[in-house]
Amino acid sequence: MNSSIADELDRRLIHALQLDGRAPFSRIAEVLGVSDQTVARRYRRLRSEDRLRIVGVPPANHAAHGRWLLRLRCAPGAAQGVAGVLARRPDTAWVQIVSGGTEVLCVARGRDRDESRELLLDRWPRGSRVVAVAAHEVLHTFYGSPSRIRALNALTPDEVAALTPGPVPEPDGLLRLDPGDRALLDVLARDGRASHAELAAATGRSPSTVARRLDQLRAAGVLHYYAEFDLSFVGLESAARLWLTVPPSELVATGEALAAHPEVVFAAATTGPTGLAVQVVCRDSRALYRYLTGSVAALRSVTHVETAPIVRNVKRVGALLDPAFLTVSRL
Repeated sequence: MNSSIADELDRRLIHALQLDGRAPFSRIAEVLGVSDQTVARRYRRLRSEDRLRIVGVPPANHAAHGRWLLRLRCAPGAAQGVAGVLARRPDTAWVQIVSGGTEVLCVARGRDRDESRELLLDRWPRGSRVVAVAAHEVLHTFYGSPSRIRALNALTPDEVAALTPGPVPEPDGLLRLDPGDRALLDVLARDGRASHAELAAATGRSPSTVARRLDQLRAAGVLHYYAEFDLSFVGLESAARLWLTVPPSELVATGEALAAHPEVVFAAATTGPTGLAVQVVCRDSRALYRYLTGSVAALRSVTHVETAPIVRNVKRVGALLDPAFLTVSRL
């Protein structure tokens, strides 16, 4: 078997973990029709090969976060260094090198509203290696799960229903994060499947208290589990950022239409000259061309489209693990 290409079980396991990143292997095995040991062994292999990992972080549309899309246009050869600086920051996610390697895009978000107000006053990379910086506030998310790739589509509707977690009772009153919660989220950003015992050791809480707190954080919308995986491993070779210009009167209808496209993994209304920011994933460049000339062209309200191919994902939603970027020198 060619380990550089996902087989059917790999794809089905990844799809299952997109639905519930902390689902017990026994439940996944029952739905997939294999043994618990097979699921655990397959997950460990994918994890060790850096093909797949689960992270637990606040979701992209968490109300407490002020969210900004930053576009940094770089001098030739400078993008990787700029991306490394941004990726090491705890307040960034989805750090990507785009546009043929001359631009870095990232999501910047504060841990709370006060922090988000100060975010853009911080010292982002500048100087001769960064030619221009543009910041666009995310006003509304139409579809916002870049780690839940609908184009994968490896499970049947019945299997999806069996693996989709049920609702968790909402906590009474406003849930406030304490230092123990911060420690909990720090561990989950590195390993969303960390055991209750590991999380208890990191927080000083008991395993049963940790289990209850995880449910409370998820119910309050503070915690979401994402399956981060290698897109090329499952045959999705082409990803791009789209900036769509739409009249304000057509913004909602167009955003909702985009959210229904299986190629779309993120669609949001933003400030700035375009109005809609979108990320798409396709099987290859020909499929991306068909998407642009078909589904996007059919949106008559779109007056202009800027397409920026994603060259590399330096950081997704979780903690940065790539040592190559941990050692990038300062700008």
